[in-house]
Amino acid sequence: MQNIVLKSEELDYRTKEAFKTLRTNIDLSGDSVKVICLTSCMPNEGKSSVAFNLATAYAQDGKKTLLIDADLRKSVMKFKVQEGLVKTGLTNFLAGKATLDEAICATDIERLYTIFAGPVPPNPSELLGNSRFSKLIEIARETFDMVIIDTPPLGSVIDTAVIAKNCDGAALVIAQKQISRRFIVRVKSQLETTGCRILGCILNKVDLSDNAYYGKYYGKYYGNYGNEETER
Repeated sequence: MQNIVLKSEELDYRTKEAFKTLRTNIDLSGDSVKVICLTSCMPNEGKSSVAFNLATAYAQDGKKTLLIDADLRKSVMKFKVQEGLVKTGLTNFLAGKATLDEAICATDIERLYTIFAGPVPPNPSELLGNSRFSKLIEIARETFDMVIIDTPPLGSVIDTAVIAKNCDGAALVIAQKQISRRFIVRVKSQLETTGCRILGCILNKVDLSDNAYYGKYYGKYYGNYGNEETER
């Protein structure tokens, strides 16, 4: 198992509370929800930041948590660690070039473990659809208390639909004022065809100044934005 130090930023109080609330809402979805995937309609909606901070919130709550970077085409999670430090990732495991233990990283955040995407493969959907990915999820269920999977934007590629079939639930991260309602409905319909339970939507990059009451009340103490972290 690899040991790594993550490049994590300190969140403000309000943002920390938002992720605690999100964690609680997922917990209230039922005991059967243990493996969840996060996706978005398009790139740059902040889903990778949401996935990372949600996984961190679970680890801080005392749960042994595995964060899987399944965005094999354009990983954002790789920027959380120094370049070249991670030797093997999900691609290596799925291609049969590494064991699961070699692909998993123990982080400097207590109880938080990660599997990074690894090198970009020529056939992401095929790799994610093979039996080794299903076996990975099966082992993760037995080993970890919570499994969070960061997946590619479903509005761009089909990979998330393949991944969702192995999950107990899925959540759609939506950046405020970036995506049309029609596009959101279309992506939601695509997610529904997988048979995976949709847990809900996570509104990201919210400008609280748009709301006269909450913007004035919370903005005074915590700033203007609900989540300042964005995908690169």
